[in-house]
Amino acid sequence: MPRASRRRGAAAERHANSIRFVLFEARPAGLLFPQLVRASELSPSQVRSGLAALRDIIAENGWPPLIWTRADGYKFAAQSEELEAYERSVIREKLTEIRRLISGTVAPHAALHPRDKWVRHIVAQLASVESTLDLIASA
Repeated sequence: MPRASRRRGAAAERHANSIRFVLFEARPAGLLFPQLVRASELSPSQVRSGLAALRDIIAENGWPPLIWTRADGYKFAAQSEELEAYERSVIREKLTEIRRLISGTVAPHAALHPRDKWVRHIVAQLASVESTLDLIASA
């Protein structure tokens, strides 16, 4: 099944516009998810699909990025420091996911089937991704 952002329809775009309006009203502060649900008068599911659609709309239109922080929640950011901190946190999160995939699934698969062409290929590719993300995260 496609991701929510790939299933963007009229409803998701309406939700995205509602969320965008609410976040502009809250600027420069952000809104935590429960606050965003209350302020937009949308269900949690509608807010999730709206956030996914909003990220796509932002990319298409070149608008300021939407970021999330534990302290402030969702907000639009244009400050370089905020964007860099957000990007670093997402990269560290993805690095952790890749490392868990390697150690929990791919490495045991490689141990069981060391001659399998697919497993050799995925080990090499994921090692490259892990190395690249590690360099970016530590920079």
